[in-house]
Amino acid sequence: MNTEPRFSAYRLDKRRARHAFERAARSYDEAALLQREVGDRMVERLDYIRLTPRNIVDIGAGTGHIGRQIQQRYPQARLLSLDFAHAMLRHARQRQPLLRRLFPRQDYVCGDVDQLPLRGGCMDMAISGLTLQWCDDLDHTFHELRRILRPSGLLMFTTFGPDTLKELRASWRAADGFTHVNAFTDMHDIGDALLRCGFADPVMDMETITVTYPDVRRLMNDLKAIGAQNFTAGRARGLTGKARLKKMLSAYERLRENGVLPATYEIVYGHCWKPAADRPRRDGGAATVPLSSLKRPGDKP
Repeated sequence: MNTEPRFSAYRLDKRRARHAFERAARSYDEAALLQREVGDRMVERLDYIRLTPRNIVDIGAGTGHIGRQIQQRYPQARLLSLDFAHAMLRHARQRQPLLRRLFPRQDYVCGDVDQLPLRGGCMDMAISGLTLQWCDDLDHTFHELRRILRPSGLLMFTTFGPDTLKELRASWRAADGFTHVNAFTDMHDIGDALLRCGFADPVMDMETITVTYPDVRRLMNDLKAIGAQNFTAGRARGLTGKARLKKMLSAYERLRENGVLPATYEIVYGHCWKPAADRPRRDGGAATVPLSSLKRPGDKP
């Protein structure tokens, strides 16, 4: 009997992902037009949030586009740029103005969001642009992010939803039985995970952005240039045969309109707070509370 999880074919090989992002550091900025646009839209949402953070961590900082905006918005804050690819962090540091390099209010740490090398309760804000889609277990990831936040700390993030690259996924499905595009988590499931992990007042919304390309190879080259390749356990081993590639290209061509091919990205935005005090956590319909939070008869309110 097959006892593997239903989506085990989509489990990510993080070692392979890290190597891909290391290689992509030089080409990332030129190809990451969508990533910059989504980062800008996320940072603009801070206009509606009242917070004066002293310590901020940029999770999955990449080449530092979001971090540079955060520095301008909160010039008195200390920024920690964290990424699991050394080369990305080196590139981010080189992009800093000379004055900021001489008198930095920024640190760089190579680390994994699923095993953050930070002590608990040290950050007022954690911000993450298009990184959570590389995490297999969101509950574990959110527990880590909650751990490093101070009470009343803010988590703000973007990630990809299930319709992302749906055209490429369907075209490969017509060519063979392997997974060629990562699976992405539904917005509502992300919100549920935040609540399970003890975050308060999660706000979730999404939008769809369609990028057009003259041909599929340009899309695939852009994905490779930013390091966003197929890292799933269900991927085909070895080189993709010419016949299968031709079949995929033919399937994608049927989607051509007005001379271009569409590539859909479902962008999920979210923010939430670590409660000022721990709230009861619900597991399987039962509330779990610490003994110290229960009042005894006769206790004053």
